[in-house]
Amino acid sequence: MKLFRIRGGVHPTENKHLTEDKPITPLPLFFLYHIPLQQHIGAPAEPEVEIGDHVLKGQLIAAGRGMISANIHAPTSGKIAAIGPYIAPHASGLQGRTITIEADGKDEWAELPEPLDWQEATPAEISKRVADCGIVGMGGATFPSAVKLNLGNRYDLKTLVINGSECEPYLTCDDRLMQEEAQAIINGIAIMSKALGVENALVGIEKNKPEAIAKMKMAAQEFDTISVVALPTRYPMGSEKHLVQALTGKETPARGLTADIGVVVHNVATAKAVFEGVTKGTPLIERVVTVSGRAIHTPRNLSVLIGTPIEELIEFCGGLDEIPQQILSGGPMMGQPLRSTSIPIVKGVNGVLALNREDVKQDDQMPCIRCASCVTACPCGLVPLEMAAFIRNDDLEGAVKLGLQDCISCGSCSYTCPSHIPLVHSFNYAKGKLTETQRTQHRQEETKRLAEARTIRMEAEAKAKREAMMRKKAAMAAKRKKSAS
Repeated sequence: MKLFRIRGGVHPTENKHLTEDKPITPLPLFFLYHIPLQQHIGAPAEPEVEIGDHVLKGQLIAAGRGMISANIHAPTSGKIAAIGPYIAPHASGLQGRTITIEADGKDEWAELPEPLDWQEATPAEISKRVADCGIVGMGGATFPSAVKLNLGNRYDLKTLVINGSECEPYLTCDDRLMQEEAQAIINGIAIMSKALGVENALVGIEKNKPEAIAKMKMAAQEFDTISVVALPTRYPMGSEKHLVQALTGKETPARGLTADIGVVVHNVATAKAVFEGVTKGTPLIERVVTVSGRAIHTPRNLSVLIGTPIEELIEFCGGLDEIPQQILSGGPMMGQPLRSTSIPIVKGVNGVLALNREDVKQDDQMPCIRCASCVTACPCGLVPLEMAAFIRNDDLEGAVKLGLQDCISCGSCSYTCPSHIPLVHSFNYAKGKLTETQRTQHRQEETKRLAEARTIRMEAEAKAKREAMMRKKAAMAAKRKKSAS
């Protein structure tokens, strides 16, 4: 199959050797599970349980609300110990509404829905089952998968692309999943293809995962519409727009969706979850997580129940050999720093990294020498050094005109900069500032609209009162006139 060249990118030190040969190991049951109600893009789920309730594994404990949301299920059986604020899986370290389950140790399953015969089921039935099971994008985006599976109703879709590139250094959870669960993933791809009504599916896997490529090709042999494609090993091949361009040659419009060009992208772990949900009725209550970094005693790939505190994963891996320079959720290029290891694992977390000095290699920042290395590395064709200059001068609008909103925050520019300028941090700051400004502006406009509406309403009420008073006076005058006559 012909592959298409994508611009920019870098090839960071992979460090996948720490875990790429480590089979997926189930993490033993823990005592307390903290399940955030916001672990997906969209509206938070609303609790379906109360404190003191006994729940079973797989039972619905929070229902998605609105068009974009996702159901949440109990990871194990036990008692609802609390419903309230708990430290959220976010770099801010702020708290979010969370359900805490005190496990009873029985791990007793709830009654699950009947398996669907996906070959006989309609696309709507498949999509509903995926929604019922609370499945979201497991590559990190956490977009509700059922919503994506309904895109065939609005777009002329031709191709399903499955992201198995796993281009971030250190992470090997998808690699191991493809090696150990290839048939389940391929079957999940076939199920999603039917729901979307697409003509073919392309599975993109970087060439540094030869065992995964071989296993996936073998599993796909019975489906002539599914092709497994070996991709060049280059970051950020896992960016969905760049992955689509590499596989199809089609470029997604700026700020557009891949669906605009007839393509939908899902992750390999999502495909596995879809297979489990549709054919077995199993909700998304666990995922594979890579625990790695040189500060970890024994790096591993673990199958982890949603809601497990990160500190339990680290302890199971033998703890820390030294105080880490940084602990990240996700990979080193786009991962989020963690303020606490008490933060729970959620559906979108694919890695926990404890990095030491050798991993981080923090060098002193120096002035920009205008070498344009960041321009060459940018996969979006932007000019990072110029955008950063505008941001330093608080000219966010100037940075926007240069394409700030098209930046995918991949970190390639920062990685390649010889002056060690944290360019991507500047862009993330600027995008956050813009979002804050837009929200403030929206609130001001909404306040103004409500004030104007209130003024109009009060004027109308005053006018109605005056007219009523005039009618009343006219009626009284007419009555007096009639009485006088």
